[in-house]
Amino acid sequence: MLLLKSSLSPMAAGRVSTRTLLHVLKSGRFSNAMGELQVPLINHVLQRSYSLKSLKKVEKFGSVVVGTGPAGLAVVGNLLEQKKGPVLWVGDAQRLGGGRLDRAYRAVPSNTKVKFFSMYADALEPFKQITSEAVAPNAYSVLQDLDQEKTCHIAEAADLGLMLGAGLLKTEGVFGINNGTVESASWSETEGWKVKFSASGSKTRSVSSDLLFLCTGSHPSWNSLELDQSSKQTPSIGLDRCLKPSLLRKSIRFAAKKNPDPTQPTTIAVIGASHSAILVLRNLYNLATSPDQEFQNLRIKWFTRHELRYAEERDGWIKRDNTGLKGEVATWAKENLEADTLPTSDVSKYLEKVKTSTETEKDDYEKHLPGCHCVVQAIGFTKNKLPTIERDGTPLEITYNHETSEFVDAEGKTIRGLYGAGIAFPEKVVDPEGTTEYAVGLWKFMKYLKRVAPTWTA
Repeated sequence: MLLLKSSLSPMAAGRVSTRTLLHVLKSGRFSNAMGELQVPLINHVLQRSYSLKSLKKVEKFGSVVVGTGPAGLAVVGNLLEQKKGPVLWVGDAQRLGGGRLDRAYRAVPSNTKVKFFSMYADALEPFKQITSEAVAPNAYSVLQDLDQEKTCHIAEAADLGLMLGAGLLKTEGVFGINNGTVESASWSETEGWKVKFSASGSKTRSVSSDLLFLCTGSHPSWNSLELDQSSKQTPSIGLDRCLKPSLLRKSIRFAAKKNPDPTQPTTIAVIGASHSAILVLRNLYNLATSPDQEFQNLRIKWFTRHELRYAEERDGWIKRDNTGLKGEVATWAKENLEADTLPTSDVSKYLEKVKTSTETEKDDYEKHLPGCHCVVQAIGFTKNKLPTIERDGTPLEITYNHETSEFVDAEGKTIRGLYGAGIAFPEKVVDPEGTTEYAVGLWKFMKYLKRVAPTWTA
């Protein structure tokens, strides 16, 4: 565990993706910056560490932020803009600012236009100071050179988060704890929040703070498939592995070896119809049709409760903005998975669609899963475990207010100084047709936080 204050430039403190590097090399703008590029390529985790004793010099923090992802990053930036420091930023990753996007989803095509990542970086003065002082090429400049109306890969957004995170760690009054876990936080009138945390096997420490922010993120959901006890349970492949082609290849190779009859197809079941589910289908199809023919016997059974749903551009707004398919994944789905395209698509040689419903899925699973070698569940995301939240030493049941960013207790009373943001605690939005959704995305997090930040009080 390190108490981090970055000693490198914003670009050097973050990892440079292969895509970013290729873009830089093609741009011809690397002659004065190769030293900047070589540092992260050779050692992208160099950061100056300080003893935890330096925490004792801070009598009380203005804010403690829990979470390393884009929401935690945006909260820290807003706190600096609101002058509610000093800030202790605690995360469970090696580097702060990228979160799960950096750890698991770099290879995923984004469903967000590039301009919204740029707007995220331009939304706060602390962020703009970092991007304006950074030596080009850097993650921000690479984004600026892309077509702002098209999508990119998550790697570009993750690199931006790492760059901004490294920049914030150089800011006076920001302290970063990496590989850390906040175990509990208790509110009292005398101390405010007393936050207990540990990191990398170190003993538990505690700090006091006026405000506490939970930006703790989510992980892929998994349900126990309630099959008849006589039915053989089908092994699972985690969604995160399926969204990274190199890891998916290894998992399918392992599944194929477990196939008792290698002359017969290795069949993978995929459950879901979201952006991630369709991406898994595409990744599996790409494996089945790869030139090396290693997976030519790969087959897919796709279980879906409903027809595909797409985001639709309307006059000044987007229908199904947070739930519909977008970008290249939407294009691939329209061309290959719709009722009028699947029968004539090459995808149909490898994929069988199984329509199901909440009423029939148990029977459908019992009928089809025994013939499958693995199952992938792409059925949404579940909140990560939260620290124990207490008031005067008594544990609280907390409920999030998706309009104010506050939490209330079991009696409906607002919990002072406790706020949340991110995929686990998004803003509730209602579109012009009256449909309620929850706004998930970097720019959506930022818009929400800028609206509510002035109301954050202890």
